[in-house]
Amino acid sequence: MEQTLTKPGTKIGPKQFLFNLLNGVAIGIVAALIPNAILGEILRALIPFHPIFKMILSVSVLIQYTAPCLIGAVVAYRFRFSPLGIAVVAASASIGSGQAVFKNGAWVLLGMGDLINAMFATALACMMILLIGERFGSLNLIILPTFVAVSTGFITVHTLPYVRLVTTSIGSMINYFTELQPIPMCILISLVYASIVISPISTAALSMAIGITGLAAGSASIGIASVEAVLTLGTLGVNRLGVPLAIFLGGVKMMLPNLVKHPIIFLPLTTTAVVSGFVASLIGIGGTKQSAGFGIIGLVGPINAFRFLEGDNFLVKVALCAVAFFVVPFITAFIVHFLFIKVFKIYDKDIFRFLG
Repeated sequence: MEQTLTKPGTKIGPKQFLFNLLNGVAIGIVAALIPNAILGEILRALIPFHPIFKMILSVSVLIQYTAPCLIGAVVAYRFRFSPLGIAVVAASASIGSGQAVFKNGAWVLLGMGDLINAMFATALACMMILLIGERFGSLNLIILPTFVAVSTGFITVHTLPYVRLVTTSIGSMINYFTELQPIPMCILISLVYASIVISPISTAALSMAIGITGLAAGSASIGIASVEAVLTLGTLGVNRLGVPLAIFLGGVKMMLPNLVKHPIIFLPLTTTAVVSGFVASLIGIGGTKQSAGFGIIGLVGPINAFRFLEGDNFLVKVALCAVAFFVVPFITAFIVHFLFIKVFKIYDKDIFRFLG
């Protein structure tokens, strides 16, 4: 373990603090969601053949619930905290997420909880540890878990309802879009999810919370697929192959620090989302609240969209799904990058160099 940075006199600027926080949040969420995103639909299809696949699926789902702890641990590692500091921040994030509630005399795990409040708890715990540093020497073994974890937990338990209110408001806005005409609705939802998926907000958790289905859920998946297309092509050539591959497999949140540093990235994201959402509305791409937050990750979006398409021609339905989720987003992303980089020279491809 690297030496802690929390010695007396240590100073970390707001910019560095924010980047450590955002990078840790992105990696923590990816680590928690990727297993089930990739294996989930495959395992569900294999369950009828052997009970072991149901057990493996349960494990992959359970990994998702570790998201708050992983966020806290990775962020603390980015600050080079001691093992004790990492443990305290991870505990604080888990409490702040509100994923566990005391109900009928027992603690019940409700899922991932609110990742925004978990992020706030992580930031608060890190600030406290940075302020305390090593001033108390060996007494830190008592002070950090007792003071930092408990006080952070107490504060974030009280902020949780208000943070959830913000998340609910975002969900209400998306539901409002479903009341509009199909084409503008699809474009708007595609835009919203394209913006949310690269933020700390979990699109999977949001979709489950607001319960979007049908055309709205399909448009959400298309918006996420657009982001995956833009970032996959954008990171090619300026990073090792692992970066675009991780993004293609669902790790779009790992580019959150790049978005904060270079907001212009929103331009190709939203442009591609508009075009892809429009095409999806013409095709009639649908989905469920379980599939809306994943896009092409683990083929969750395409598989569920296939079920919603009308008609009995298997090959036609597969082709339509391929066009909506792969052909249109990736071709549009390629054209957009070419226009904005080579023709209009609005941005340089170096903005997609991974900052992790």
